[in-house]
Amino acid sequence: MHGLMILLFTLGSLIKGNEEIRIVFAGDAMQHSAQIEAAKTSDGKYDYSECFESVTPLIESADYAVVNLETPLAGAPYTGYPCFSAPDAYLDALAYAGFDMMLTANNHTLDKRSKGAVRTLDQLDGRFLDHLGTYRDKHERDSVLPMVKNIGGFKIGFLNYTYGTNGIEVTPPVIVDYIEREKITSDIKNLRGAGAELIAVCIHWGDEYKLLPNAAQRNLADFLRQQGVEMIIGSHPHVIQPMEMNELPDGGNCFLVYSLGNFISNMKTTDTRGGALVSVTLSRDKSGKAVVKDASYRLVFTVPGNKSQNFKLVPVEEYVSGQWTQHCRAFEKSAENIFKKYNRNVERDTSLIKRRQLPPLSSVLSQYAQ
Repeated sequence: MHGLMILLFTLGSLIKGNEEIRIVFAGDAMQHSAQIEAAKTSDGKYDYSECFESVTPLIESADYAVVNLETPLAGAPYTGYPCFSAPDAYLDALAYAGFDMMLTANNHTLDKRSKGAVRTLDQLDGRFLDHLGTYRDKHERDSVLPMVKNIGGFKIGFLNYTYGTNGIEVTPPVIVDYIEREKITSDIKNLRGAGAELIAVCIHWGDEYKLLPNAAQRNLADFLRQQGVEMIIGSHPHVIQPMEMNELPDGGNCFLVYSLGNFISNMKTTDTRGGALVSVTLSRDKSGKAVVKDASYRLVFTVPGNKSQNFKLVPVEEYVSGQWTQHCRAFEKSAENIFKKYNRNVERDTSLIKRRQLPPLSSVLSQYAQ
């Protein structure tokens, strides 16, 4: 009888919607030449262990975390803009910071052609990281999609598309998922058929350096909302754009981010020096249906490095003094002006950042190598 009571209480808790999970989404993870040089060590290797220390608590505390990997891992020689190729150590640092999924459908994914795209997939698979957007061939795409992740009891479907690849054509059999409405519609249908309770479409779109979405973004966002997509997460402009919590046709919530801006980069204009991390809380309503409960954001700022000091990503509120304080405050003011004017039902998270002691990245990698 006691066991039956526990079971009934547990089922009752689920129906009442006491279950919650959090998914964190980050913007464009870039690797410009200056970043590569700053990470180079005296023995010719690369160390990014300092880059994400300050934001790791925001990422690894989530139940699942997603970032746009906007550089191939095509091997040496390593290059920055306009055709990127980052050291594999960069991926190690992103994974160690807590990211579970890397998005690869973006305009730089073919910078080192299809061969570079395939090597990137090799590195991701070698670290057992989830990834979406590019595939070695149709067989692999069919085996990966529909991707439905069971995250804390919630079945979440993920998709990733890009507007283009800077005019570089993909070489078959490699596949890049471009924005094509018929394909998107089919992919969404397949996710629902595979049991996805909620769907996140991560999409590379818009105009670079524009703080407001263009008509094509708004039109496509409305199309996705009409398709019942609950989370629409945008990237590519390299600056933040507004966030909205809108209503779906069935009455649920649709969380829309037009652009998260840069996660980390060496871009130097005021609005490109940082970006937003968004945290989306998912819960269950009284009937047990999974829903988007709410969402919030934090602003992050890239503190530039040099040959003797690595680049560092920090929450803007933590960078209170230093050489780049004025730039940090200017980025924060500009972003907040946009968010306060155009955001709909999405507020900034100002809670205390909880920290815990983590082992050094080097020790983790040495164990992994063994």
